[in-house]
Parts: sequence; C-alpha cells; structure tokens
Amino acid sequence: MNAVTARSVGEAMTRGLITVRASAPLHEAAQLMDAHRVHGLPVLDGSGQVVGVLSQTDLLRAKVDEYLWFDLGTLPVQHLMTAPAVTVSLNAPLDEAADLMERHHVHRLVVLGPDGETPVGVFSVTDLVHVMAGPERS
Repeated sequence: MNAVTARSVGEAMTRGLITVRASAPLHEAAQLMDAHRVHGLPVLDGSGQVVGVLSQTDLLRAKVDEYLWFDLGTLPVQHLMTAPAVTVSLNAPLDEAADLMERHHVHRLVVLGPDGETPVGVFSVTDLVHVMAGPERS
C-alpha cells in the first residue's frame, strides 16, 4: 500500500524519523532540518520519550527575537520547541489525524508505535495532501 491508497496514519506517514534531543543547541536542530529537508523534528528527552516538536515556525520566532537569534549557538531546543507534542497512534484513521492537526493548529503529528510511547514516524499535512491527491475510492 502506498500513501495514495492509505487508510491509516501508519500507511501514509513519513518514515525515516529524524529527531533531536531537547538539550541540543538550536543550531544543531536547524542543521538537521536543512540536511534532511524536513520542516519539523520530534524532540526527545534523555530517555527517548517525545517531549515536544521543533518546527521551522519555532525557528522563525528565534530569528525575529534578537536575544534568541544571538543565542542560537547555545540555546537548547527545549526553550523554543512546542510542547507537549501532539501525537497519534500508528493505526489511527486518517480522519482522526486530520482532526487532531486542525484542533491543535499543527502541521505535523508524532506517530507512536504499538507501545504508545516510541516515536516511529511523522504524519504531516504534506502526507495528508498526498493521500487526498490520489485516485478517488468508491
């Protein structure tokens, strides 16, 4: 099954999860986003639990705040991330994911694996658009 014919978050999500530590400096997160061409990163604490999401919008906030911009090299991600992360189950239907994004005004959800704790992917508005652009189902 591909993203176009997906019926669940797990079938449509972006795999190859790129994450950042909450204690990492913001410039490291920006480098990860740039190198991997992603617009947001799940943020993990020291035990690997999802504690937030850092997005391009969060980095934009740092650019317009002089204090944050000059401290970009040392300021930890946890000071700028959006928390808590909005999460969704791997088996959740696409409608549920779309509703969560709309309700929380976010562009991406961290997808949690079967244990309900381990991040396994990201489901973004882009993933939803790929599904919507696919052939109509009867």
